Amino acid sequence: MYTNKGKSAYTAVSLDSQVAGATPHQLITMLFDGAINAMRRAEIYFQQGNIARRGEMISRAINIIDNGLRAGLNHEVGGQIPADLERLYEYVSRNLLEANLNKSGEKLPQLITLMVEMAETWKAIDPQGRQVSHV
Repeated sequence: MYTNKGKSAYTAVSLDSQVAGATPHQLITMLFDGAINAMRRAEIYFQQGNIARRGEMISRAINIIDNGLRAGLNHEVGGQIPADLERLYEYVSRNLLEANLNKSGEKLPQLITLMVEMAETWKAIDPQGRQVSHV
């Protein structure tokens, strides 16, 4: 019924609307969801042997982690927590890059689990006490 171009446009508008109306907490949730989704897709592309899409998904996950989650850390508050999160994000990004360079998806399940656990923890501390929507 709809063309792929039309679906993509609808998805982009929907995401823009969600971002525009999101709280800072929800924005971080969306970043986690985006990174995890890209990592899961990379895992599938590893299994399928699709090198181009695998690289694209790993790059997307690294970009979200480095330029979204890491860049958003506030080292002025939270004591040691921002420094610990910085190290975890750096660990995940570095291992994603190594996985792509070494053409090995062996560590992806562990990295995905780590990100899912961090996301679940983040979602559990929703300051407004409501269920956060998923992207």
